[in-house]
Amino acid sequence: MIVFRDPTEVPTGFGPSVVAIGKFDGVHSGHRAVIDRARVTATDADARVVAVTFDRNPLSLLRPELCPDPLSSVDQKLDQLADAGVDATLVLRFDEALAALEPRAFVEHVLVDALGVVTVMVGDDFRFGRGGAGDPALLEQLGAEFGFDVDVVGDVQGGGRRVSSTWVRDLLSAGDVEGAARLLGRPHTVQGEVVHGLKRGRELGFPTANLSSDAEGFIPSDGVYAGWLVDQGAGRAGRAGRAGRAGAREASDAVSVTRYPAAISVGTNPTFDDVHRRQVEAYVLDETGLDLYGHRVQIQFTHRIRGMVAFEGIDALIAQMADDVARVRAALRT
Repeated sequence: MIVFRDPTEVPTGFGPSVVAIGKFDGVHSGHRAVIDRARVTATDADARVVAVTFDRNPLSLLRPELCPDPLSSVDQKLDQLADAGVDATLVLRFDEALAALEPRAFVEHVLVDALGVVTVMVGDDFRFGRGGAGDPALLEQLGAEFGFDVDVVGDVQGGGRRVSSTWVRDLLSAGDVEGAARLLGRPHTVQGEVVHGLKRGRELGFPTANLSSDAEGFIPSDGVYAGWLVDQGAGRAGRAGRAGRAGAREASDAVSVTRYPAAISVGTNPTFDDVHRRQVEAYVLDETGLDLYGHRVQIQFTHRIRGMVAFEGIDALIAQMADDVARVRAALRT
């Protein structure tokens, strides 16, 4: 997938393109329904599928008090869009200048001039331009003027509720990683660099890989989970993230990864009461001498095993950890 960080990076004559616009936080099944529809339209039009998104949630600038924590970082989102079959993504910096751009200017300079749009796909609640003045009806008017079609895509429903990033966030906040995975179409992930911790897990017989405090992705509620640790190697980033930092180019260089079954702990370790910030740590099953310090890893959450509790003494904690590992094994076999 090609990644552009500004409309000026898009080469002349890049189009025609079918453009899907949105925050794409988490790239859940509702987002992928739009992308799948864009892919069909692009095939008929012999065009590229292009996602237009933002480097942050617009609410972080417009209404910061209402802005939720993101499900995914920009780099994670770019990898997810690539996996969904998008040919190129334009990541717009959402700043005061973009927020003040009039709807017509956004359409003319971003969609028409830069991307050579033939069809735009948006949700029925889509708003754009200064003060949110643009809506699908205005977009259709501008499409008639500039020569592109507008496809307003309805919501994907599940269990009587609209599939949304908010719903996924609610499930993760409750520890329901299996429910979140059903909406996402894949396990929810958190990624970051493995750093040195207190090494208490090693002392207890269960050495863990501790993620740095700036790990990317929404962290589920405190507890113990079954899942997978994906080792991306020392100093590695996601494929789309590497392409974005290097400029507008194809993200084609392969990343060598190793996937390990893992028991994952999220929380502050209340038994010892000396960890003051929530942390994510993973015990890799059946691996001894594994050195992951300085490596970029992805933690995939597949099943919740239990909540986080304090134990009376080390022996009780070790017994519980052994039971947790046995339950993780069973969960990953299903």
